[in-house]
Amino acid sequence: MITQEQFDYELKHIISNAIREDVGDGDHSSLACIPENAKGKAKLLVKDKGVIGGVNFAKKVFAYVDKNLKIDVRIEDGTEVTFGDIVMFVEGSSQSILKAERTVLNAMQRMSAIATKTKTFVDLLKGTNTKILDTRKTTPGIRVLEKWAVKLGGGENHRFALYDMIMLKDNHIDFAGGITKAIEMTKEYLVETGKNLDIMVEARNLFEVEEILQNDGVYRILLDNFDYEDTRKAVKMIGNKCLTESSGNINETTVRHYAECGVNYISCGALTHSVHNMDLSLKAVN
Repeated sequence: MITQEQFDYELKHIISNAIREDVGDGDHSSLACIPENAKGKAKLLVKDKGVIGGVNFAKKVFAYVDKNLKIDVRIEDGTEVTFGDIVMFVEGSSQSILKAERTVLNAMQRMSAIATKTKTFVDLLKGTNTKILDTRKTTPGIRVLEKWAVKLGGGENHRFALYDMIMLKDNHIDFAGGITKAIEMTKEYLVETGKNLDIMVEARNLFEVEEILQNDGVYRILLDNFDYEDTRKAVKMIGNKCLTESSGNINETTVRHYAECGVNYISCGALTHSVHNMDLSLKAVN
């Protein structure tokens, strides 16, 4: 999994790049009509319903733009909110508040949408032993925000990127010349490089599950696009030899059924790639 150092590094670059992209050589709308020494106060208003996400990220953005801005948080990350709720107040330089506004809103609207969708899936899995996972199907450049939002919604993070887990999918297996060969080569690679990474292998059918089980050292088997019957059979075949994960055809209608087949994890790309932003706004307080 991603380390705290890597997490902080990603956040730093997301913020600096977002402000660079949005502000460029200056917020000329504010510079044109608002005095440099003008002070103001604004509230972050909820105009929707769901789980709020990105509060702590917003605090980092405001601090990056102007360390003298004062933030008064009224609702913390991961809290369910409804129309009319005030998440926070920000007070200080009016120019600074406006400079940070769009980056804060864009991030929080998306993070809140992801946290809300994740919470829906988490609720659907209550009473089972299955946990919901995200995937790498994230928006390029802001993956850390989207995976952070999944955690705020009660889900768990899959591998963060290509470097923190070995995941042998169908194309790896086909290019390598088969399941067993791919696993053997992977174990040799880990020994040669001294890397300590879990090995996960995708199975497309029960025959592939059987072959994977003939190899030691596999941490988790991904049951890709299995139907319910074959998922139950696969879980029984695998037993306690390694962990199991279902993926493919996962939505609000199917997720509970897959969980009831006994898998440890269910991964769902829709948590991050198919959400509708929560409606939030930043309004001046007179």
